[in-house]
Amino acid sequence: MKIQRVLALTALLSATLAAAQGKTTITVGVFPDLDSVVKAALPGFNKLYPNIEVKINSLAYADHHNALTTALSTGKGANDVEAIDFGYVAKFAEGNGMTDLSKAPYNAGALASKFVGFTFPQATTQDGRIVAMPTDIGPGSMFYRTDLLAKAGVKPSQLNASWDSYIANGKKVVAANPGTFLIPDASEAAQIILRTGLKAGDGLYFDKANKVLVSPDNARFVKAFTIAKQIRDAKLDAKAGGAFSPEWTTAFQKGNLATEFSGAWLVGHMQNWLAKDFSGKWNAQNLPGNTFASWGGSFYGIPAQSQNKEAAWELIKYLTTNPAQQVLAFKTTGAFPALKAGQTDAVFNEGVPYLANQKARLLWRTAASKIQPLDVNKLDPIADQIVSDALGSVLDGSKDIPTALAEAQRLIERRAR
Repeated sequence: MKIQRVLALTALLSATLAAAQGKTTITVGVFPDLDSVVKAALPGFNKLYPNIEVKINSLAYADHHNALTTALSTGKGANDVEAIDFGYVAKFAEGNGMTDLSKAPYNAGALASKFVGFTFPQATTQDGRIVAMPTDIGPGSMFYRTDLLAKAGVKPSQLNASWDSYIANGKKVVAANPGTFLIPDASEAAQIILRTGLKAGDGLYFDKANKVLVSPDNARFVKAFTIAKQIRDAKLDAKAGGAFSPEWTTAFQKGNLATEFSGAWLVGHMQNWLAKDFSGKWNAQNLPGNTFASWGGSFYGIPAQSQNKEAAWELIKYLTTNPAQQVLAFKTTGAFPALKAGQTDAVFNEGVPYLANQKARLLWRTAASKIQPLDVNKLDPIADQIVSDALGSVLDGSKDIPTALAEAQRLIERRAR
């Protein structure tokens, strides 16, 4: 009890001192590795805004978003600034829990041209509200083990020529390297196909009129499920499930994966802990069929319940529109800048040591410029789970593709009513 009283008194004194100095204290809710980005940004931010004190509240990825969900639904408990992963943006856009940054005094829409084209639509609702500002992106890439391909006599270009070529040559790679797998999980291929080849403004699961696109008659979904099933049937995947699962992590650390599809940010994880023993043995190239897709991305928004919106907006602008800060974030965690001016630094012309000094950042910068915007829908998270479950039933052989997609279509239509 004494310790609690001391802590409470310390907090009270700190708040009183800050008030006496005319300071505004704001809180930022983040998750790893964005917590490292914000921490690195504070010295520069404090020089420009000495009267704004920033406190970082970091939780694990899922815990952070669950806490924000609760805070927005109850109207209390949110931070002044909240980091939001791309997968949650559409969900948090529902309702009025987030401040509309398109309106004065923010006028975020005027800043859109400064960012990579596909970012702002991700955080813009169908009625034109902007619920968050983009800070980093994940231009998609195929990472591959140069030594495993060389042993099989397979050229990298043979893996990304097309999906059929990926599978055919992948079989050679696995055969030449016993105990290896071409890819962590077959479902990854389906996710890429679902997210590529779309026209600007198209949605993954819904069109602009909210009609459900998931169907056994939709060629995009049929191809995605078919390719994934071919990979699974050929025993090319490790059945590791989603990224960062224990099985996925183990496969990387053992070094028995020949390829992986992910955003540019994966290099940071590989070199720091995921596959640090295999430095110099990985390279990067575009996705199969020379297609382009984004792996996630992070945003910052201001909950409507914040009492310090002005100071919160100054921090968000610094984190997202300051080129030097965007480059610092990239150097800190590998977070690829969403700000176009942040991609012109000399560091992008340098080789990436972990990738055998390949100038992969130029590859990713080009890929980022070719990724098309996707129309987001508040029901995307629900549809995504239903489609994922349907794909799982195809991969385990319990359902055929037409049946699985027809059932998924009915389930999504029922939820969309």
